[in-house]
Amino acid sequence: MGLPGLSPPLPGAPTARPGARAWIALAILCFVYVLNFLDRQLLSILAKPIQDELGVTDGQLGLIGGLYFALFYCILAIPVGWLADRTNRVKVLAFACGLWSAATAACGMASNYPQLVLARMAVGVGEAGGVPPSYAIISDYFPPGMRGTALSLFNLGPPIGQALGVAFGASIAAAYSWRLAFVWIGAVGVVTAVVVWFGVREPRKGGLDAAPVQPAPDVPAPGFWVTFRGFFANPVLRGMALACGATQFVTYAILNFTVLLLMREKGMTLEEVAIWYALLVGLGIGIGMFVSGRLIDRMARRSKTAYAYLPAIGLALAMPLFAAFVWAGSWQLALVFLFLPTGLNYFYLSPAVTLVQEEVRPDQRVLSGALLLLVMNLIGLGFGPTYLGLASDFFRASHPDNSLQMAFYTLLPFYALAIAMFLGLARTIRRQESSVTP
Repeated sequence: MGLPGLSPPLPGAPTARPGARAWIALAILCFVYVLNFLDRQLLSILAKPIQDELGVTDGQLGLIGGLYFALFYCILAIPVGWLADRTNRVKVLAFACGLWSAATAACGMASNYPQLVLARMAVGVGEAGGVPPSYAIISDYFPPGMRGTALSLFNLGPPIGQALGVAFGASIAAAYSWRLAFVWIGAVGVVTAVVVWFGVREPRKGGLDAAPVQPAPDVPAPGFWVTFRGFFANPVLRGMALACGATQFVTYAILNFTVLLLMREKGMTLEEVAIWYALLVGLGIGIGMFVSGRLIDRMARRSKTAYAYLPAIGLALAMPLFAAFVWAGSWQLALVFLFLPTGLNYFYLSPAVTLVQEEVRPDQRVLSGALLLLVMNLIGLGFGPTYLGLASDFFRASHPDNSLQMAFYTLLPFYALAIAMFLGLARTIRRQESSVTP
């Protein structure tokens, strides 16, 4: 089933098997995603020393890590996705990696809040060209039936990046300064951009579908507005994007303020964050990403409703444990309760990406992936951290010692909203499957 008004994608060839080049490309793209997420999360990991030096409030941290960043990251992903669908996706990715890495280094040189805002906005500009091209490249290196697993391996980038960011960033900040962490990570990213440019080959678009797509010379590729309208006219794609946005409202709020909560209100030190929270994030999110990818490859063969039910189940199991994490009086007990929700919260990502990549034509995959990210990141990344930071500032007058804890409790209704939206999406998919059943 493709976008309305377009020919549906052809079924994949189940006997196709990726070669060594595909796995090497996947490893390189995953490392780029590690850097992408590491750069993005350094701000939240180093929030305490940044606040101490620059005098930044929780609300300002929420804005710089949320809305200010997301406006550039989400909106620019659309024209970048349109460009990548029509040019060389690997070169677009390499250029983007170099740009966001240079901007990350600039964050370490900021001497005040406005300069830090500008540098973070530049990071958002570069990162707009990171994930959507990677989704499409992987989908043309791996056949249907293996894409869920491949994309789940790629999606290990965020937990690895978060874990390395916590371990590396906190250690460098504790031993030297928070500024040096930004500069070093930025330098690694610039070198990686060169590796992507020369080390990853652009795969043929649609080459691993059942019959590789060979567009007729007189038939142009689908235009920007054709793909845009088609994506939002498809109730399954639209519903998936909105449900993921509601989920990311919770997950990005948690990611951006957990370290600050653990340090300021639960007594954790930077050195302890560098070890224990890094391990929790790396293992928790990593297991959640991989397990959900494997499960969706198996479950979706029976019914596409698995793309919605699997995230709903994950969030329902995570919700009470998250409440216990917020309640816990010590950081040790808090981490015990946080481990499972850290993985279960990410049961949505691999199903969402896999569904979108298999629902559209090969020459629409980058732009469609960018549209998915536009909706879910603009809602989640743009407003989740912004909301939580402002909520903490609101509670500071009445709860000066635990304003962040009170703000974290207010995320529970958003958990319930995301679960309800995924259950509604499952009903939409079921109706759509019934309508095409003879």
